[in-house]
Amino acid sequence: RMSKGLPQDSLGFLVADLARRMRGAFALHLEGSGLTLAQARALLYVARHEGMRQVELSELLEVQPITLARLIDQLQQSGLVERRADPKDGRAYRIFLTSASGPHLATIERVASVIRKQSLQGIGQAEAALVTSALHRMRKNLAAS
Repeated sequence: RMSKGLPQDSLGFLVADLARRMRGAFALHLEGSGLTLAQARALLYVARHEGMRQVELSELLEVQPITLARLIDQLQQSGLVERRADPKDGRAYRIFLTSASGPHLATIERVASVIRKQSLQGIGQAEAALVTSALHRMRKNLAAS
């Protein structure tokens, strides 16, 4: 079937639809955790890039700096992250985890595991590895252009 001239099973449509559905499932499984999907995503990125400047983090997350500032405000008020002045630039902040973030990161990893398992149902390890490898290569190809 065609929609607006594009096949609904085209690669771009499938990747976008899969990402949307995974975000929705993730948000559903996060209910009751005290974190929104956006907060969980920001916390995970802080964990992966601890000490990164706030503006660099907003670029990685592909959100406006003011949007990230609000998310970091919320995470800081919850005691999960802290801002530290950048020693090289007094106007900038670097973001660090607090010890209280550990259980929340464990929840995020548990939810991610559930979503991974659900999305890979009926797909063998070799097939999953091939898809993952192909997606990594595609991302690398597009990052190079």
